[in-house]
Amino acid sequence: MLRIILTLTLLAAAVNATNVKQCKDKPFPLSVKVEGCDEPPCVVYKGNAAVMEVQFLGNNNNIQHITAKTTAKVLGLNVPYELPDEVSNVCRNLMYGAMCPIDKGEDVTYQFNFYVDPSFPEITADVTVSLDDAQGEVISCFICSCKIRRGASAARQEYLLDWRDNQTELKPFDTRL
Repeated sequence: MLRIILTLTLLAAAVNATNVKQCKDKPFPLSVKVEGCDEPPCVVYKGNAAVMEVQFLGNNNNIQHITAKTTAKVLGLNVPYELPDEVSNVCRNLMYGAMCPIDKGEDVTYQFNFYVDPSFPEITADVTVSLDDAQGEVISCFICSCKIRRGASAARQEYLLDWRDNQTELKPFDTRL
């Protein structure tokens, strides 16, 4: 009975999951859903958060602390990206009422809100997300290819600034005519 429930859960998760890659020799999450993306490269917008739901299993009993770490592979180089504590603290961002400590085999989902800094160049990068316990052991790891693009709000602001620059000075209306 437990096998049937686990199989149905995995199938349901796979239906809406984004097709991400597994990190070499690291545990793979049950599913990853990148908001607005089924098939990478996923388009993410500068100045906005890329929202990911990462469903994974605990690899040990009594895991008190889990930290998300990210790197981006750009032009062949792995560049670490420091996450703010409110994002990297996985236990604070577990969904559906889950909380730490988690145990071996426990199925939990982490909401990962990855802020795409406006200063990032508009490129495609392979982003590696690793969820590590307090001893540095990887609990789950995946790679998602992301296309970084200028956000809609940035494009609108640029349009408005351009529009203002092209306006001619208005002359007062002569009512004597």
